[in-house]
Amino acid sequence: MPNIEKILYTGKTRTSGGRDGASRSDDGRLDIKLSHFGSTGSGTNPEQLFAAGWSACFLSAIGIAASKRKIALPEDHAVDAEVDVGHTGDAYFLQARLNVSLPGIDAATARALVDEAHQTCPYSKATRGNIDVTIALA
Repeated sequence: MPNIEKILYTGKTRTSGGRDGASRSDDGRLDIKLSHFGSTGSGTNPEQLFAAGWSACFLSAIGIAASKRKIALPEDHAVDAEVDVGHTGDAYFLQARLNVSLPGIDAATARALVDEAHQTCPYSKATRGNIDVTIALA
């Protein structure tokens, strides 16, 4: 595993109460209630937060790949991320699906952008070999 030579940013949060608690960033820009998945609580859950973070990062990675190729991305490009939590026996696991929409970009070019993004996105790197991930073009 490579060591980071230069840290660009450190996200800092404090969470209390676990899945039914709250989380707040050190700068106050994130201040949320948490709820257990499937509950009627008013908060979000860790899987939704992970899906949001990964899809945002993945879109940025697609943008970098497109910029290298001088390809203009459509205004309505998007990633629908789905993160599942489940268990096998007594162990809990995650799996994920990223459904990428690049309207107006031919399938071969879109696939090349998505494949490069999956190689460069830090979230994709962190999950590679650790969870089952499917990436589809919508």
